[in-house]
Amino acid sequence: MTRIDRKFADLRAQGRKAFVAYVMAGDPDFDTSLELIRGLPGAGVDIIEMGLPFTDPMADGPTIQLAGQRALEAGQTLDRTLAMARAFREEDDTTPIVLMGYYNPIYARGVARFLEQAKEAGIDGLIVVDLPPEEDDELCIPAQAAGLNFIRLATPTTDDRRLPKVLQNTSGFVYYVSITGITGAAAAQAGDVGPEVSRIKAQTDLPVIVGFGIRSPESARAIAAVADGAVVGTAIVKLVEEGRPVPEILDFVKGLADGAHSA
Repeated sequence: MTRIDRKFADLRAQGRKAFVAYVMAGDPDFDTSLELIRGLPGAGVDIIEMGLPFTDPMADGPTIQLAGQRALEAGQTLDRTLAMARAFREEDDTTPIVLMGYYNPIYARGVARFLEQAKEAGIDGLIVVDLPPEEDDELCIPAQAAGLNFIRLATPTTDDRRLPKVLQNTSGFVYYVSITGITGAAAAQAGDVGPEVSRIKAQTDLPVIVGFGIRSPESARAIAAVADGAVVGTAIVKLVEEGRPVPEILDFVKGLADGAHSA
């Protein structure tokens, strides 16, 4: 079992939903970003999604794009992102970390070398948004052989013909994108999400976590009530963009986590 598998088993045993927080690694700088990431478990975060900054983030809205630019300008690299995971693991060996990004930096590093380094750094899963199931031999299958979960996105446009292909080699959890479009584009609606989550769960035993468009404790609670948990990214990253101090950001995260956990 991976840390992700163990986390969901623990949550099920407690009758609790998951709260997942996304932050961009290295935004606005290495030290601030590491301080924030280290504080997330204490704020109630069950799983950390750590964004790997990339120059052409096609699935991300303006807030996440700018976060990636800030991180790159501050000198964030793949190596520094893995170093951040290692530093986190010095204090926390249980909270799962999912690295979320694009294939280019991984391809440039070399898949085998990257997977070895990611595993050694304490990464538990990957979300690589620009690798479709047709390319599973590129990274998905090797990642799972290396002991990392490969988490796939399903969207409102993933119809019943496409869904089995999407689920085929997915592990850890399924990330359901609640809206059509880029991150931060619209608000998630539980009434729309619930039937879609049920449709996915009819075809898999994996937890279904919902992200995109969740900005408040109330929306985190509403979404978690119809899924296995909620993901928040843009609303957190926006506070980093505004230069809010880390304790203030963590207070905001705790409110979101409390919302999801109360579902």
